[in-house]
Amino acid sequence: MKLFNLIKRFNKDEDGAVTVDWVVLTAAVVGLGLIVIGAIEGSVTDLSENIAGSIDAAQN
Repeated sequence: MKLFNLIKRFNKDEDGAVTVDWVVLTAAVVGLGLIVIGAIEGSVTDLSENIAGSIDAAQN
């Protein structure tokens, strides 16, 4: 009887499932962040070089 009750209680426990959900959600957010950074990295580098060139030209 004790073992049966333990198994029933284990099946109803959802704490582990919630933890797995949060881990998957966090991994998805981090992955999307890396994809966005990779997508805009080149444009940001070009823009910053253009700004630096404009500042240099204005100072001379």
